[in-house]
Amino acid sequence: MANLAEKEEKEVEIPDSLPVLPVRDIVVFPYMILPLFVGRDMSIKAIEHSLSTNKMVMLLTQKDLNAENPVPDELYSIGTVGLIMRMLKLPDGRVKVLVQGLAKARAVKFSQEEPFFTAGIEKILDKKPEEITIEIEAIMRSVREQIDKAVSLGKTILPDIMIVIENLDDPGKLADLIASNIGLKTEQAQAVLEITDNVRRLKKVSEIMNREIELLTVQQKIQTEVRGEIDKNQREYFLREQLKAIQKELGDIDERSEEIKEFKKKILEVKMPEKVQKEAEKQLKRLEKMHPDSAEAGTVRTYLEWMVEVPWSKSTKDSLDIKAAQKVLDDDHYDLEKVKERILEYLSVRKLKKEKMKGPILCFIGPPGVGKTSLGKSIARSLGREFVRMSLGGVRDEAEIRGHRRTYVGALPGRIIQGIKTAGTNNPVFMLDEIDKIGMDFRGDPSSALLEVLDPEQNNTFVDHYLTVPFDLSRVMFITTGNLVDTIPGPLRDRMEIIHLSGYTAEEKLGISKNYLIPKQLEEHGITNKILKITDAAVLMTISQYTREAGVRNLEREIANLCRKVAKKIAEGKQKTFVVKAKNLHRFLGVPKHLPEEEMEKDEVGVATGLAWTEAGGDIIYVEATTMKGKGSLTLTGQLGDVMKESAQAALSYVRSKAASLGIKDEIFAKTDLHIHVPAGAIPKDGPSAGITMATSIASALTGKPVKKDVAMTGEVTLRGRVLPIGGLKEKALAAKRMGIKVVIVPKRNKKDLEDIPKYVKKDM
Repeated sequence: MANLAEKEEKEVEIPDSLPVLPVRDIVVFPYMILPLFVGRDMSIKAIEHSLSTNKMVMLLTQKDLNAENPVPDELYSIGTVGLIMRMLKLPDGRVKVLVQGLAKARAVKFSQEEPFFTAGIEKILDKKPEEITIEIEAIMRSVREQIDKAVSLGKTILPDIMIVIENLDDPGKLADLIASNIGLKTEQAQAVLEITDNVRRLKKVSEIMNREIELLTVQQKIQTEVRGEIDKNQREYFLREQLKAIQKELGDIDERSEEIKEFKKKILEVKMPEKVQKEAEKQLKRLEKMHPDSAEAGTVRTYLEWMVEVPWSKSTKDSLDIKAAQKVLDDDHYDLEKVKERILEYLSVRKLKKEKMKGPILCFIGPPGVGKTSLGKSIARSLGREFVRMSLGGVRDEAEIRGHRRTYVGALPGRIIQGIKTAGTNNPVFMLDEIDKIGMDFRGDPSSALLEVLDPEQNNTFVDHYLTVPFDLSRVMFITTGNLVDTIPGPLRDRMEIIHLSGYTAEEKLGISKNYLIPKQLEEHGITNKILKITDAAVLMTISQYTREAGVRNLEREIANLCRKVAKKIAEGKQKTFVVKAKNLHRFLGVPKHLPEEEMEKDEVGVATGLAWTEAGGDIIYVEATTMKGKGSLTLTGQLGDVMKESAQAALSYVRSKAASLGIKDEIFAKTDLHIHVPAGAIPKDGPSAGITMATSIASALTGKPVKKDVAMTGEVTLRGRVLPIGGLKEKALAAKRMGIKVVIVPKRNKKDLEDIPKYVKKDM
């Protein structure tokens, strides 16, 4: 033993005193070669001193890693004497040294602390076994197996070192080599270094290896479990699973199952028809199986939301009090007796027939501003139902009515189902405005899609492309509105009950103004009826000279205009009260916009008074005919349409056929040119109803007999002299009344229409 120690002594001559190099975060073992980066000033000085003498330093590990300038007490006393093999100065002022551990030693006493530590050195000799017994061999073999196992479990040790470990026979060196390569904490490594008995040291390393293997096994088990779960495409999924597990542990709610539960509950609550419920449940099962963040899941979720929000079985109860309904309709609208009667009839039938009754499909046709849309609201109010309005003006896509298929991105149900959902009941009053203005292009024909909606026999199984299940529309009361019947396609027109709303008479407009328009505008402008009074004469003058329309929209604007002018004067503090009469109306509204036709002063030859229907109501026209020398040609002026021109030709032919009885000589026709003119020349006119007026004016011009100025006439004339019925008699009679005409000649077959003419109009005529 002594010989061995002596031999080693000779091999490495270690001086009694050496510079000390404090190292942190590592314990240097003998026979270990490693690079060290030295940055501290005192350490660099120690290395420089060492290099200039015997190239040896004492390497001591710091007890506290964070101590920047440790004192001797903060260093472990046992360390390793190292030989500086190479030194390299780095640009940042640090020094890199390559050190080889020579032998274990103890720093006995620090002889100097400035400019670097120097300590007295006492070499520590390891206690080596006299011979390698079976027990020692077994420990060594066990440690080698442990290191192999650790490497197989993922511990990284260089292959060269593994070869050295395999071939080492010295238990002390083996312990040191393993301890220096398995990445021990400073305290553990220091404890191993301080054991001088080689066999005990190896046993200690074996214990450490055992714990290390246990840690590695658990780590690998975790990794294996995780790897089993994971897959490239399922990385996201795996993270979610982990999150779920964490939430479960923390007792958080799982949102997904909550959502499914919520949908199940809603599906039962909305009481869907059996077929529909099956479809909803099928889609819910699909949603359950899907990944919650996939695009498809979003689509199914939106679909289910629609399914549970559509009112499958929720309806409002009709208030079947006929008197109350009558009162609501009368409060909201002046006159319109026919329409009100039709609504009350519907209510009466509802009252008598308790079971399911198909909703009628009414179509209000009439000029703008006569209250078609507001009528719909009143009907809903009188029935106690919800009201939904949808404008069809300019709709060109069939999907607007029937919805898009779910395969499209951003698909939605059609406007019918959307309206029903908005109403929240399955029996609202549904108004389809402007049905005469539906377009049509390559996207389909919406009017054809409406055929199913507006047929009480078919619409109980209306299938929207988005929902793909039938919805019963038969309880909905559909009301459509339009200005003209002609542009509504035939099959669609056939499905509706058309109710014509004619324009209002001046007296009706006066009633509407007094009851509705004036009170509404006064309130909107913050004026009371004590401040502003408008006489009936002023209202009638506004109607006749400031507006020309069938409805009352412009009349309401003029009343609003009047209120604004008054409001301005009150704000300026000019006067407190105003009375608007016919005399001072122009001070508020300016000069009149429309002047009535001038009355003829006397009966004239070739001028007959006719009656015309315009969208703004009735009007009177004067048909003028004059003769000139010529070759029997006929000239027509005054922007006449084709029908009216043909009507003039027919009138002339009829007069020629009756020339003898009228006392007209035949040769006159060959020598006379005839010119017919209908003022005003800039306004286009068409229609056959001025036929009789033209015939009268031609006969008057050719016979030289004047026509009575206070007789107006209307009717389509045929070549045989028959007079055919015409339309718009009410409006034409009103126009005659306005002009003070006492006698109106109408076709006999229009006798039935006399009932529509108000009593006060018929009184003097």
